[in-house]
This record gives sequence, structure tokens and C-alpha cells, in this order.
Amino acid sequence: MLVVFLLAWQFLPGWLGVPDFVLPNLTKTAAEAARIWANERLMWHAGITALEVVVGFVLGSLLGAMIGYALGFSPKVEAVLSPYLLALQIAPKVAFAPLFVMWLGYTVYPKILVAILIVFFPVLINVLSSMRTMDLDLINLARSFSATRFQIFRKVQYPTTLPALFSGLRIASTLAVIGVVVGELVGGNMGLGYLLVFFEGQGNTAGVFVVIGALTVIGIFAYYAVVLMEARVLHYLHTSSNRTA
Repeated sequence: MLVVFLLAWQFLPGWLGVPDFVLPNLTKTAAEAARIWANERLMWHAGITALEVVVGFVLGSLLGAMIGYALGFSPKVEAVLSPYLLALQIAPKVAFAPLFVMWLGYTVYPKILVAILIVFFPVLINVLSSMRTMDLDLINLARSFSATRFQIFRKVQYPTTLPALFSGLRIASTLAVIGVVVGELVGGNMGLGYLLVFFEGQGNTAGVFVVIGALTVIGIFAYYAVVLMEARVLHYLHTSSNRTA
């Protein structure tokens, strides 16, 4: 399938008479990728974007998970905070990017903040939904053995919510890339988003395709890093449970 796609990309634009500024073929895109690699510091810009993605993903996920668990413990707190959290989610994240740039300047911090905002809500919702749908019999059983609230969380609630947490992290890993790119598009002087705007201004379609490809690679690595971590953590928990049993 990949070979068919690459062959179509190479030959179809010429056969259909599509101009290069609309859709350059594979050879011209690859040549432009080599030029950008050599002259435009592609790896440096990709490294900046990858760093912003990692930091935004980690901070947004931690914040979402902690608030999700906190709201799961207290329905009253959830009832108070839910309208504000919902308003934050409904507000378009793109609108925050210029504001963050005005506050923090053309640095990495506005991009990280946009990523945190986008990552935060999916993780929170997945954790909170898992806490709300948990089997109460397990909690009552732990209480019957005089388990403390922390012991119940560590032995019952936390392991039970891990699959839902990792589902949220999978979504968040791809959203983090989107958040960072939005921040770089709005107010960036470095990173792949900056290169995207730079090549768009030049009318360099091949360069835009190269940057999109680099962003896709970063997103794939981020997603499969979460998948690998999920497989290891859940396998370890499953093995530990079997040994305990």
C-alpha cells in the first residue's frame, strides 16, 4: 500500500498536469527535504518542537490526571468546578495562543501552555469517568478489611483506572503536537510551526510537505511511546496481581 501511494505521488501530478506549486512530486519533495536538512536546520527546529511536545504532554497529563482523581474522590467538588472546567474546554484553544504570546513573548512557554490546555481535558475526562464507573463492591471489600483511603486508592482505584488513563494519554499524545504547532503558527520564531509559516510565505509547497512529514513523525513517536509505556505498566500490574493471587 505504501509503495502504491509513493508511486502515485511520483507520477500522478505529472500525468494530470498539476503544477509544482500545487503538488510537487515525490522526487522534488525529497530533494527539498535534503536542502532543508542541510541549510534550514531542520533537525534543530524539529528538536525544539519535540521538546515542547514532551513538556506540554507531561505537564498537561499530570494536571489532568491529578484533577481527575481529585474530582473522582469528591462529587461535591466536581459539581462546583465542572462548569469552569467545561467553559475552559469549550473556549477555542487557538484564541489563547496570541494571549500567551503577548504575556510571555516569542519563547517556548506560550507553545507549551497551549499544549497543556489541549492535553489536559481528555486525560481528566477519562480518569474521572473511570472513577465514576468503578465497581463499588471492590471499594467496600477493601473497607471491610480496614483499608485507609490512601490504601484503597493505591490498591484498588489507581490500578483500575489505569487503562482509561492510558486511553486518554494516547489521545493527548497526538493533541500535544497540534497544540504546539498552533502556538508556533501564531507566534513562533523557531520550531517546525515557524518553518511551516516561513515556507508558506515563500510559496514553497514542497517545504510545507517536508515540515508536515516531520510533524507526523513526531506525533507517531509520541503516540507509540505511550503505547509502549502502557504495555509495560499494564503487563507489570497484571503479573503482580497474578503473583499476589
